[in-house]
Amino acid sequence: MKKVLTLIAAATLSFSAWADTLTVGASNVPHAEILEQAKPILAKQGIDLEIRPFQDYILPNTALASRDIDANYFQHIPYLNSVLKDHAGDKTYDFVSAGAIHIEPIGIYSKKYKSLKDLPENGRVIMRDAVAEEGRILSIFEKEGVIKLKPGVDKVAARISDVVENPKKLQFLPNVEGSLLPQMYNNDEGDAVVINANYAIDAGLDPVKDPIAVESGENNPYANIITVHKGDEKKKDIVALVEVLHSKEIQDWIRTKYKGAVISVNN
Repeated sequence: MKKVLTLIAAATLSFSAWADTLTVGASNVPHAEILEQAKPILAKQGIDLEIRPFQDYILPNTALASRDIDANYFQHIPYLNSVLKDHAGDKTYDFVSAGAIHIEPIGIYSKKYKSLKDLPENGRVIMRDAVAEEGRILSIFEKEGVIKLKPGVDKVAARISDVVENPKKLQFLPNVEGSLLPQMYNNDEGDAVVINANYAIDAGLDPVKDPIAVESGENNPYANIITVHKGDEKKKDIVALVEVLHSKEIQDWIRTKYKGAVISVNN
């Protein structure tokens, strides 16, 4: 028995000495779950993937800026662009995308109403406190014929102030931290609650069946990306990570696991 344990220990030490460690910060769901599927594939390539979970949307970029992690996987390009704008001139935030992996269509939930058109006058729409999400959410309301945005406005960059027609006088309230939104929905707060798919899944909601409205995955600019420091996107370990996440094995797993709540970029 001692001999077996010695051999196992020796093999572990041998792998540690041979493998490169790649530390990636990620949201619990679905990002960390997807990375777990990639971990054994990367191990065969000599890359020891360390997954560091985060519960919010601030700390993963803070950790990347301080190089506590090598990459993060939780955000889309519009959100990244808003972060870079907030940190303009700060060289520790020289972030770029190493590749888009999946899309999480955002949903609008209500315990009181069956559709956006059923929302009452002066209805309260509770939203995440992220400017980068406003245009995304408002586009759903416009598509459903509930509001109209300023003609010619870039839908991705649209703000609540760009709403030019709002017959129901809906109140858009972008002041809640994302992880609290499922709780507010369960507590029946507001008339509608906008919830990102990752938080919905983590809270046991079905992002396909439960929302009263959901954005389309087609031509969706909100693909979640692997974010790294500029120049690191060319590093061997990062290239390997993105290639594995783009592989048929992982993309098929995403489709099977999440059943449309998370859409692979190769769908």
